[in-house]
Amino acid sequence: MVITICMSMSLRHRLPEICGVLESAGHEVLTPVDTREFDYEGANDHQRADLKRDKDLIRTHYEKIKVSDAILVLNEDLPEKPRYIGGNSFLEMGFAHILDIPIYLMQDVPESPYRSEMLAMDPIVIDGDLSKIPSDIPAVVG
Repeated sequence: MVITICMSMSLRHRLPEICGVLESAGHEVLTPVDTREFDYEGANDHQRADLKRDKDLIRTHYEKIKVSDAILVLNEDLPEKPRYIGGNSFLEMGFAHILDIPIYLMQDVPESPYRSEMLAMDPIVIDGDLSKIPSDIPAVVG
């Protein structure tokens, strides 16, 4: 199964481990564009917007989602932000929902002004257990 990872850039240190586990389970994993050279945490909103615009990050990730069988949102805890889902990940969840692609969450839906929208997308919470992601998407009967 092709899985696209969606996450805050603050969690990019988790990619090698997550990708390794998913790939050993037979999945093909698509990840966000590598932006390690950019100080994302130290940048202001305008600098982050410039990066996203210059590297066309939103469209680039959308193209990955379009060819995926599922997305995995790494909504892990950040300092003072439990189960964090940022703006881009929320947008990517919306893309997957519109494309009828299953959405897996590492943890439960966080408290957020957009919680009801996230819940309405029927994400599948795996409680940090990557083995809960099936090797293929079951056929929809009906």
